[in-house]
Amino acid sequence: MDSSILLSPALGICVGILMGLTGAGGGILSVPLLVFALHMNMVDASPISLSAIALAASVGALIGLKNKLLRYKAAIFMAIFGVILAPAGFWLANQIPNGPLLLIFSAALFYSAFNQYRQARKTSFGIVDSPRKPPPCLIDPSIGKLNWNVPCARALALTGGLAGFLSGLLGVGGGFIIIPALKRYTNLTAQSIIVTSLGVQALISGGSVIFSAATGGFHFIVAAPFSLGTLAGLLVGLAISKKLSGPRLQQVFAIMVFGVAVSLTIKGLNSL
Repeated sequence: MDSSILLSPALGICVGILMGLTGAGGGILSVPLLVFALHMNMVDASPISLSAIALAASVGALIGLKNKLLRYKAAIFMAIFGVILAPAGFWLANQIPNGPLLLIFSAALFYSAFNQYRQARKTSFGIVDSPRKPPPCLIDPSIGKLNWNVPCARALALTGGLAGFLSGLLGVGGGFIIIPALKRYTNLTAQSIIVTSLGVQALISGGSVIFSAATGGFHFIVAAPFSLGTLAGLLVGLAISKKLSGPRLQQVFAIMVFGVAVSLTIKGLNSL
């Protein structure tokens, strides 16, 4: 446990820097780092990962709120369904052995890596998606707010619910689900999408941590330094993001995530 206390803030800093550079995408690597570096199982690592994501995402969302980029009503609406379904994910995670759970997580990593690499490649080459019908959640220019309707509410509710379920199951913030969904279902700007995603992740992850602590599955001694390290790393990442961020960095990060997914797959298969 002593080595865990010393190593966890360093791991958190790495995660935070990646979050700052990649628009919160680095949060998905929290659990693999804890699994490999601290030799934790998935069920123990997930709440620790969520505590770090909750803290870092909250700061990012507050900064976005100050800059009037956070769509807080949409974030709260999505988070309600996420918080409702997160306990179901926690319950299922406790029913699945560690080996198969690692394989499920690696599948999520493969999806995230593929999706991020594809989007970065399109941006790098200036490829524009073919026109499609208007998304259900449109900003009303006259008031500068989302025009709510049933298709919009349904899309956001399903997205929030899925993010919450995966949060409980895998210990991820759900940004790899929320960001593509907001791109698909809304016409928000890229900055607003990232900040709103952070708001949803902060609420869902925070609710999940509270649930985990209430059920006695939260290791505060490891979580506290890891979370503080993540916050410090996030601030560093945000400070240098203007110089380093871009499609090439996103592609490098996607390749890194792919490599981690392969490693988790091997570990999961060896645990069967």
